[in-house]
Amino acid sequence: MKNGLFVLLLLVFGSVNAQTINDYSVYLKPKQVPEMMGIQSFAFGQSEGKWVLIGGRLDGLHRRQPFAAFDSIGHNNHIIVIDPKSGELWKSPADQLPVNLRDQLKGTNICFTQNGDQLVLVGGYGIGELAADHQTYPFVTTVKLPALIKAVQANQLDASLFHQVTDSLAAVTGGQLLQLNGVFYVVGGHRFDGRYNPADRPTFVQTYTNSVRRFTLDEAGVPSWLPAFTDSVNMHRRDFNVVLNHLPSGKSSLTAFSGVFQYGVDLPYQTAINIDENGMTEQPGFRQYYNHYHCADVSLYDAKTGEMHTLLFGGIAQYYDSLGILVQDNGVPFVRTISRVTRQPDWSMKEYKFSAEMPALLGAGSEFIPATELPRTANGVAIFNAGDDSLLLGTIVGGIASTGRNIFWINDEEESAAFSGMFDVYLVKNPGTQRENTASTNPIHLRAIRHATEPRYQVQFTLEKPASVAIEWTNRKGKVKHKAVINAPSGQQIYPVFLPKKPGFCRIKVTVENQAPNELYFLIPEE
Repeated sequence: MKNGLFVLLLLVFGSVNAQTINDYSVYLKPKQVPEMMGIQSFAFGQSEGKWVLIGGRLDGLHRRQPFAAFDSIGHNNHIIVIDPKSGELWKSPADQLPVNLRDQLKGTNICFTQNGDQLVLVGGYGIGELAADHQTYPFVTTVKLPALIKAVQANQLDASLFHQVTDSLAAVTGGQLLQLNGVFYVVGGHRFDGRYNPADRPTFVQTYTNSVRRFTLDEAGVPSWLPAFTDSVNMHRRDFNVVLNHLPSGKSSLTAFSGVFQYGVDLPYQTAINIDENGMTEQPGFRQYYNHYHCADVSLYDAKTGEMHTLLFGGIAQYYDSLGILVQDNGVPFVRTISRVTRQPDWSMKEYKFSAEMPALLGAGSEFIPATELPRTANGVAIFNAGDDSLLLGTIVGGIASTGRNIFWINDEEESAAFSGMFDVYLVKNPGTQRENTASTNPIHLRAIRHATEPRYQVQFTLEKPASVAIEWTNRKGKVKHKAVINAPSGQQIYPVFLPKKPGFCRIKVTVENQAPNELYFLIPEE
C-alpha cells in the first residue's frame, strides 16, 4: 500500500513539475477606471502603486488626409495618474510648462523606459510650437515619478520636476527605448518632420535611423552617446515590439519583433533581430506571422525550462488565422490574435497562437503595465512559475479600437477610436488552448507576392533541395482553379502562373514530395 501511495504521489508531482506554459490559456478580465479617457501610443511609468501616462493620442487611427492626421485636437495635453486599485484618476495640463517641454510631453510614439523611479523619454512626434509644424522632438527628458505623481495629484506641475536636454540624436519616433546592462538602447524608429501624407507628396521628410543608438545618463540626466549599431538591412523598421530577454546563462539581450516597412513595399517584416552589447543579428530559422505592429506585450522567463516567452496582444498584422489556416492579407488589417513567441535555451524560436482572442479589433498602440507582484530576475524580467493555477501578469491599457479589419482608405474619423478600457491579463491552467504555428519555423515560407510590373499575384516558396512539388489553388467555394506538378530546383521559387485576378479569397496548397501540405489563404485585393 505504501509503495502504491509513493507511486501515486510520484505521478502527481511529476506531472506538476512537467507542466509548462503550454498548459495555460490567457484570460482577459475587464477593468474599470470610471474617468478614464481613450488613449493610444502613449508613454507610461509606475511607482508606489500608481501609474503615470504621458503623451499619446486621444483619437483612433491617424487619418489619411494630411490636414487631419495628427491634428492638435487629438493630442493628450495632460499628464495622467491612475490608482489601479481604487480606480481614482488625476490629471494635470502640460500646457503650463515651457514650450519645448510641453511639446514633447504631448507627443505620440515617444521612446520611453523606466529606470528605477525615473522615467526616461526620448523623441516622439507631434506639433512643435516653435517650429510651427509637425516634427520629431530632439529631446531627452527625465523625471522622478514619485515627485511627478504628487504634483499631478495636487495639479501643481512645475518645470523643475523635469530635466530636458536638446540633442539631434534623440530625434526618434516609433522606436523603442530599453536598458541593457546599464546602457540605454534606442532601437530602430525614424525621424519624421512635417505633415503625414499617404501619397508620399513633399509635405514631410522621413529618415529611418537604420540603427540602435546607445547612451548612458549621468545623475543630472545628461546623455553620453556610445557608438551606434547600424544595419540598413535588418534595422530599417519602426512601430514594433522590442523586449528584454533573460538567458539561462544569466546574461541579458534584446529581441526586436517584426515592424514596418520593407524596402519597396508597404508590408511588415517577418524577421526578428537579436541585439546585445556586441551588435545585432537576424534570428535564424524563424518568421513571425502574428502581431506585426506595436501592441501590448509581456515577457516571462521560465527558470525550470530556461525558456523565454513573449506574449503579444492584438494590434495589426499581415496574417491572421482562419480555422487553423493562415490568411495572408496585404492590406495589413487590424486583428484579434493573441500569440506567444518562445525562445528555447538553444536559442531557437517558435510562434504559438492562443485560442483566446482580444474581444474586438483592439491592441494597436496599447501598452502592457506589468503587475508589480510578479517575482523578477536580476535584470527585471518577470518569472513564470508553471505550478500556479492562475497568474496575474498585468494590465492592457488603451490602444486603438477599430470597427473593421481594413479601414485606412475609408478612415474618415468614425471607423476607429482610442480605447478607454483596460484588461487585467491572467494565465490560467487550461491545457490544449495553444497551437504552434508551424509556418514560423517552416523553411518552405509559402506566400503570395505581387508581380514586379503586372497587377497580379504569384506563389512563392523556398526549397532546401530539388524536389517534385504539387501546386494547387481553389476559390472560396472549394472549386479547383489551377493544379500542376513541377520539378523545382533548390532555393527561392516563384511559380510563373498568375493567381486569379478576381478579388477575394484564394486557397493555396503547395505539397513538396514526402512532406505534409503547406496551405495558405490569400486575400486577392482590388487593383
